[in-house]
Amino acid sequence: MRIRTSFPYETVHEDVLVPLPDGTRLYARIWRPVTEEPVPALLEYLPHRLTDWTAPRDRQRHPWYAGHGYASVRVDVRGHGNSEGLPGDEYSETELADGVAVVEWLASQPWCTGRVGMFGISWGGFNSLQIAALAPEPLKAVVTVCSTDDRYDNDVHYTGGSVLAVDMHAWAATMLAFVARPPDPVHVGEVMWRDMWTERLEAVDPFVHTWLAHQTRDAYWRHGSACEDYGAIRAAVLAVGGWHDPYRDTVLRLVENLPPERVRGLIGPWSHQYPDRGLPPGPAIGFLQETLRWWDHWLKDEDSGALAVPLLRSYVMDAHPPATVYEELPGRWVGDPAWPSPSVTPVPYALQGAPLLVRSPQHTGVDAGRFFPFGNDADLPPDQREEDARSVCFEFEVPEETWVLGRPRVRLRLTSTSARGQVIARLCDVTPDGASTLVTRGVLNLSARRGRDQAVPWEPGTTEDVEFELNGIGYAFPPGHRIRLSVSSAYWPWVWPQPGSEAGFTLDPEGSTLELPVRTRESDPSITFEEAEEAEPLGVVVPVTLDEPRPERLVLRDVAAGTWRLDVDPRYGGTRVYPDGLECTEDARETYTIDESDPLSARARSTWTVRLHRPDLPWDTRVETTSVISCDARDFITSNEVVCRDGDEVVFHRTWEKRIPRTAG
Repeated sequence: MRIRTSFPYETVHEDVLVPLPDGTRLYARIWRPVTEEPVPALLEYLPHRLTDWTAPRDRQRHPWYAGHGYASVRVDVRGHGNSEGLPGDEYSETELADGVAVVEWLASQPWCTGRVGMFGISWGGFNSLQIAALAPEPLKAVVTVCSTDDRYDNDVHYTGGSVLAVDMHAWAATMLAFVARPPDPVHVGEVMWRDMWTERLEAVDPFVHTWLAHQTRDAYWRHGSACEDYGAIRAAVLAVGGWHDPYRDTVLRLVENLPPERVRGLIGPWSHQYPDRGLPPGPAIGFLQETLRWWDHWLKDEDSGALAVPLLRSYVMDAHPPATVYEELPGRWVGDPAWPSPSVTPVPYALQGAPLLVRSPQHTGVDAGRFFPFGNDADLPPDQREEDARSVCFEFEVPEETWVLGRPRVRLRLTSTSARGQVIARLCDVTPDGASTLVTRGVLNLSARRGRDQAVPWEPGTTEDVEFELNGIGYAFPPGHRIRLSVSSAYWPWVWPQPGSEAGFTLDPEGSTLELPVRTRESDPSITFEEAEEAEPLGVVVPVTLDEPRPERLVLRDVAAGTWRLDVDPRYGGTRVYPDGLECTEDARETYTIDESDPLSARARSTWTVRLHRPDLPWDTRVETTSVISCDARDFITSNEVVCRDGDEVVFHRTWEKRIPRTAG
């Protein structure tokens, strides 16, 4: 990583309030080059508090863009951070309409040429695509990183029609702790901050209530899903993902469905991070330079070579032993001029043998790893041999090196005695000594087998063929290894178990196949990237504490009771001291418990404690949240609690208890 200290332009920055049509003002920080000439504007638009939570990351890239001749702008969503107004659901119509208004406001400023780009990772990548689909005239280009075009089946809520227990719960709990945080009196005023805070808190409703109320792909999920109408996107799109990010399939869909003259795709070995940050797994690339070429082409009409690269650039990883973290993964870059690629051929592998009962214990999935790897030490799945032993497995020899690029597909002939259930398929690379590395996986809720928009119970005792895709991957299986397809009927805590699923199902290999997208073994040595670089860091101090470190992921088994518990420390931030004196402490913990024989015993619990403190004011606030989801055969049972304090005074305390019918999940 190279720290850039000098740029073509000197820069200045200021904090401003952006007015919206209804009179609400959004808090914004603008970095601009020192020049008399107007410049294009770049917008990153998030709820994640620009004056504290994303401030270190913002400092790495916004000044860098300003130093290269752009006004780079970071804006907090309505009702978050120091923005006015009340919070709402993620990607609401209000949020997107506000985003359009910000784009148009930026274009109208005297220092702007009238051309605007949007960029972001995760939430900011989502709403960049969503606002692009609303086609505001000034928005000419987008860089969307680790985002999705499909809010139902490729987000944190559902996968294959099944409830994503691990992140439906964890993300709802995280956002509850986020939305309950106060605005900062240094930025909104020592008088106004508390009134703004209490007004927001009265509007809070846990996201999980809404998400669990929509268990099939209905109008709620179609809103904001760019895949519903790719033709609505008029801006040019650079789509970026990582093979260890759950959203990487969006890159493949965007390069397939957007006009090739307005889209490029890039997939590396990365986790849910910007590719320049150097977090595992690498290698990192000069991502800011790569995006600068995109902006220069679309916002400055410069011949930057942004379109001279293949439609899709992707990293085919070499085989690697199972581990929960890799500093770098070996491999090579390949370029494909179209997607689907003429260099990729679907190759079927027929399953062999007599019919088999697939009846996995309910704790199958404890070695799944983190749904959102962030580059931490325990993010990725460990050796899969124990998971494979809880599954039914089929193996295929690898006589010569086989490159897989794209989405594998399985077709399985199943007989079920239960009306509900799910099937999980994992693709693993097995070495000659037996080690099993997870390559990719996929899920199907059996009630969603005829479409994600409907829930069709299985007629007990009948046989059907079901078909579904696994997540995309770029991987090279070496000769002498074996490709293992592992099929299970449970995958906790990724997938919430279905009532009756303890009976499993029978899989008949006759008529069942694994289909791999096999790519020609040709790398592209012309695909190169500059060294990663960023602007000078913010200078946040992380104090050393005497606390005993907690394990990131701890699996506990009660042998006598037959219960399993996964304890997770998501490592969101700890304690940080900012250059302006702000002290922020976050502590979060997630636990997932289940009885190995009872799908109705599943329970997820998350706790957050957040302290925002300014000793010089003095100002000392705390937010404490607890979120729990459990179930019975008929309902999901949710419990949420928020307690907020200003010093020793409790300014807000509310609990929510709700039962939500299990219509499909």
